[in-house]
Amino acid sequence: MHRIHFHYTLGSEASPASIRNPLIELLQAVAENGSISGAAKKLQLSYRHVWGELKRWEETLGHSLIVWEKGQAARLTEFGTKLMWAERQSQARLLPQIEALRAELERAYAAVFDDRVHVLTMHASHDEALAALQQHARQPAHRLHLDIRYSGSVDAIRALNEGRCLLAGFHTLHGAGNGSLTQHTYKPLLRPGKHKLIGFARRSQGLIVAPGNPRGLHTLADVSRSGTRFANRALGTGTRVLLDELLAQAGVAPESIRGYEHTEPSHAAVAQAVASGAADVGLGIMATALARGLSFVPLAEERYHLACLKSALDEAATLALLTVLRDSAWHRQLGSLPGYRVAQSGEVLSMRQVLPWWSFRSPKP
Repeated sequence: MHRIHFHYTLGSEASPASIRNPLIELLQAVAENGSISGAAKKLQLSYRHVWGELKRWEETLGHSLIVWEKGQAARLTEFGTKLMWAERQSQARLLPQIEALRAELERAYAAVFDDRVHVLTMHASHDEALAALQQHARQPAHRLHLDIRYSGSVDAIRALNEGRCLLAGFHTLHGAGNGSLTQHTYKPLLRPGKHKLIGFARRSQGLIVAPGNPRGLHTLADVSRSGTRFANRALGTGTRVLLDELLAQAGVAPESIRGYEHTEPSHAAVAQAVASGAADVGLGIMATALARGLSFVPLAEERYHLACLKSALDEAATLALLTVLRDSAWHRQLGSLPGYRVAQSGEVLSMRQVLPWWSFRSPKP
């Protein structure tokens, strides 16, 4: 059993949340460049160092990593390829936790290095735009640190109700009306007079499929009929609510979806499952699919909401967030993300304005 060790560094440059692994970086460089010398040049290391490290890792792991054939392009062994893909899959599945860990460390250091920085704790469904907002908000012009803890939409609102955060990010199918699963899921969690909604974005969700959509999947009925392997999301996530809503609208039984019971913890993990061939299709957002070179078939438009405690609207950190959300530079950045568009960003909204099934009045007998 090989043990895993972690470390982190402090720096001023923003970078994607990830756990770096020197061996995986070596293998990826060899796979991309087809030679030890090409890998060394890409990594800005000497040929001797790269060659020596690969040999050392082969001895440590007890398996060959590179097919060493004189006069032939260097290529990974089957073990080396499996090792690289296993690490990619793990990183994709753990992305929300990795980002949450980094956010927790950054939150702690933000308060130490600059007491003018506002810290705002948020529980939210994982979202590419939120990650971009987090980077945008920490710029010197805003001095806002979003301490985002990623969880499912349902769990995020529960955290808000339990006093564990000031904001909850969740998403709902646009236009879902009375009697919908969306209503039955979220209405019991949202409290009149206690919550307000802050406008954030609209985004596209759909089928994440292999490049070129080789199986010709365009609807959930296609997924059901074809018997293709589906990567689902867990109960408590907004995407699981969306899937069940869309299945009900299409008259497709969940048990007819092969792999309905197989769940992945994030959009990134669903996309990685499709990219690795572990699944043929999954439901997720466009930005995640395209970032991994996959194809995307849009099925629905959602509104991504930020639920806020009404009592927190006048707090300095919340006011700083509203300023960021109304910033034209942020609007341009959000609009550049595939599948996203601005929707009343930074506006404080009542639930009745945004959620068409909401009514404070009791029905007449």
